[in-house]
Order: sequence, then C-alpha cells, then structure tokens
Amino acid sequence: MLKAASTISLLTLASRVAGLVRDQLFAAAFGANAMTDAFYVAFRIPNLFRRLFGEGAFSQAFVPVLAASKATHGLAGTRPLIDSVATVLTWVLLLTTLLGVAGAPLLVWLMAGGLQKEPQAFSAAVFMTRWMFPYIFFISLVSLASGILNTWRQYAVPAATPVLLNVAMISATVWGTPWFKANGIEPIYAQIVGVMLGGMLQLAVQVPALLRLGLFPKIGLHWSVLKAAWRDPATRNVSRLMVPALLGVGVAQISLFINTQIASRLAAGSVTWLSNSDRLMEFPTAMLGVALGMVLMPQLAGAKAANEPDKYSGMLDWGLRLVVLLSVPCSVALLTFAKPLVAVIFHYGAFTEFDVQQTTLALMGWGVGLVGVVAIKVLAPGFYASHDMKTPARIAIAVLVITQLLNFALVPLLQHAALTLSIGIGALVNAVWLLVGLRRRGTYKPEPGWGVFLLQVVAASALLAVFLMWAAGSIPWTQMHGENIKRVWFMALVLSASVAIYFISTWAAGLKLRQFIRR
Repeated sequence: MLKAASTISLLTLASRVAGLVRDQLFAAAFGANAMTDAFYVAFRIPNLFRRLFGEGAFSQAFVPVLAASKATHGLAGTRPLIDSVATVLTWVLLLTTLLGVAGAPLLVWLMAGGLQKEPQAFSAAVFMTRWMFPYIFFISLVSLASGILNTWRQYAVPAATPVLLNVAMISATVWGTPWFKANGIEPIYAQIVGVMLGGMLQLAVQVPALLRLGLFPKIGLHWSVLKAAWRDPATRNVSRLMVPALLGVGVAQISLFINTQIASRLAAGSVTWLSNSDRLMEFPTAMLGVALGMVLMPQLAGAKAANEPDKYSGMLDWGLRLVVLLSVPCSVALLTFAKPLVAVIFHYGAFTEFDVQQTTLALMGWGVGLVGVVAIKVLAPGFYASHDMKTPARIAIAVLVITQLLNFALVPLLQHAALTLSIGIGALVNAVWLLVGLRRRGTYKPEPGWGVFLLQVVAASALLAVFLMWAAGSIPWTQMHGENIKRVWFMALVLSASVAIYFISTWAAGLKLRQFIRR
C-alpha cells in the first residue's frame, strides 16, 4: 500500500508541477482580470459535472461494487458488470453533454452571474463553456477506466494521466495564444483547444492499459443493449449507491457554485485569485489525500467483502497517521510561507504584486483547513467501502449550511479570502464528524500510540513554523521580480531546509518512520 501510494504521489507530483507551469504561463500571459475570471468559470463548469459523473459520485459507487465483485466472482464474473456500467454511463454522458452545450448561458449565469457587469466577459464565458463542455464526456470515461485499473492495482497510468491535460494547455498558451492573437481571435480562446485536446489524450492513454488486462469495456450502441444494461442488477446497485453519493458530492458542488457566484460579485480578479490558491492547495491534497484514497478504497472494499474487520481498521489507522504526519507541516507552510510560494510561482508578466497579495490571503484560508481536506479523502472511503453513502451525504449537507453561514459573516470583512477560510473550517468539521461516526460504529479502532505521535508531529511542526516565518521575512520575495533564477534558488534552499528540519525533528522526538512500512 505504501509503495502504491508513493507511486501515485510521485506521478501526481509530476502532474501538479506541470499544472503549476501551466498556471504560471497563463498568469504571465493574461494576469488577473474579468476575462481570466470568465475562463476559470467556463472551465469550472465541466469540472463540476466531472465530479458528479466521474471521480466523485460515480467512482464512490462504482469502485466498491467492482472490488466486491472481483473478490467474489473473479475476472469472468466481473466483465459483464464493467460492460453494463460503461454502456449506461456513456449514454448518460452523451445526453448531459448535449444539454450542457445548449444550456451554457444558464449554467454561466448560475455559476457566476456577477460576470454580467462585464458583458464581454459573460459572453466569453458562455462561448468557452459551450466549446469545453464536451470535456466532461472524455474525463468521466477516464474516471471509469481509472476505477477499473485501480481495482486491479494498476495505479501508474491513472495517476500519470492528468499530466496530459496540463501539457496540452501549456502548448495552447505557448503556441496557440500568439497564433490566435495574430489572426485577430481573442487569445484566451486558445485554452479551449488545450482543454479538449487534453481530454482526448487522457482517454486515449487508458485504452492500452485496459486491453492488456482484458478489461476494455464493450459499450452497447443499440437501444436494446442499453435497456439490458440498465436492468442488470449490478448496474442498478451502482445506480442505487450513486443517489446518496450524488447528494454528498452535489452538496460540495453547490458550495462551489455559491462561492464562485459570490467571488464573481467581488473585485475583478477574485475568481482568478481563488483559482490560483486552489492550484497550490491541490498539491498536498492530491499527493496525500487523493493518493491514499485511490489506494484505500478498493483495499477497504476487499477487506469488507472478506469480512476482515481488523484489517479494515488497521488500514484506516495507517492512512490517518500518514495524513497527520504529512499534511500538518503542509498546513503550517501555507499559513506561514504563503506569500513567498505565490510570488515564486505566479509573480511574472501581467501578474502584479497586488495579485500576489490577494492570492496569498486566499491561500492562507486553505492552510487553516488543509488537514481536514486531506483527512476526508481517507475517512470517507471508510463509509463508501461499506456501501454507506448516506452518512457522508448527511454530514456534507450540514457542513454546507455551516460553510455558508461563515461566508455570510466573513465575506464582508475578508472579501474573497473568506471563501477559502470558510471551506477550510467546514472541512475540519466534516473530517471530525466522519471520524466520530467511524468510531461510534466500531469500524475504526485507533491503535495505541496516537497521543505520543501527535505530540511528536506538533513539536516538529512548531520548529518548522519558526524557520518558515524567518525565511518569509528575511528574503524580499516580491522585490526580486526581475531576478527569477535567484528567487527560485532561494525557494529551493528554503524548501530543502524545511524538509530536513521537519523530519530530523520528528526523528529526534522518537518517531520512527519505518513503522509506516512495517504496519
């Protein structure tokens, strides 16, 4: 499990580095303004539906059923399930894509009605939404393929796939933007080509991996095949589990809708500042939370199907300890070292020092709740693997109410930074609630040593915080605008020293990292 999670983390690191390069080039080329807000709104809309039909509700329902079928029926008995689910999903995605293209103006208005104060930006958002909405079709089928491959413990291809989207969008910025500009076309529209090309490439790369395993789904194109697939009991089971999962994921997307709507009504550039802070927050979230979630979900489902409660609890304990060990120092870094991170990554070209400051405020909000955001990725599979989708959904609804109450109180004071802070606080509440639920039902029984372990992590993180605060104040990060190589060199030194300080401190406090390999 550690090897698999490490593989996913390393490949995710490559993807996130490519994503940062993508966003660096985008920020330098376009800055932060109403048109960049329009692009981020248009790009969020298909990504929102992706979380419903792809890696969100669908994966949460499909992977436990698939893992249980594999454990009990083997490959031969699981193939019909894969074919039936793939057939139904494909037809649903085709219908959703057609409706999304037709309803683009309504979707943009619902997501970011505040863009109407800039008619050009609103029109651009509608145009880009129409052309990028089919991305949902490709990326949702990618999630289907990834669920299959992860269940068969083939983690490398699904983890490496997102790199292709970033490479395609980088190419669109570097070569597409100048070409569009030279031909009198709005330059930001080059991103449409990058997004669509990236979606097709991500799907294409899954095909050889599925063929090697003999798991490439047969998608029925005839109406009679679709009806038979829909009537299949296994497909109905996935659909039944998707309903509460859709509710839980839908609540999170409603929160995203509301937050984007609020941001669109604040100062121009607010959506862009939030999107840039999201990119940095996704580094630890994806490398830790997503990687652990991808590994744990099929393993937990298999342990549940085999009726091995001790193994089930032990895997959750292992995952939570890794979350605490690695996400707490990341949270400290986002709170104490946010401005240097933003400056080194985004402070180029049209992206001003003011934009750096505003993005920094949003990023610090994420730092408050990062541990909760990552922990949810481990705790929620503890419910999904037991086919319990309702409990996380109920918790998500309650957290949505809490988050929006916080927005109501904090946005007038903190503007766009309140949106990330409220989500961060909500994530902490969500994680604690999930943990209490697992403890009460006896699914998770913490193993001995948690008290000492937490003290070791807190002590090492405190030393790290002192060092990062010194580094943030001692180096003029935003005044080195023309000394890019020097600034990157300083960042590399600080981050290397941070890693050494944290892990040497944990070792000195008596924490033995080998326990995560032996457990």
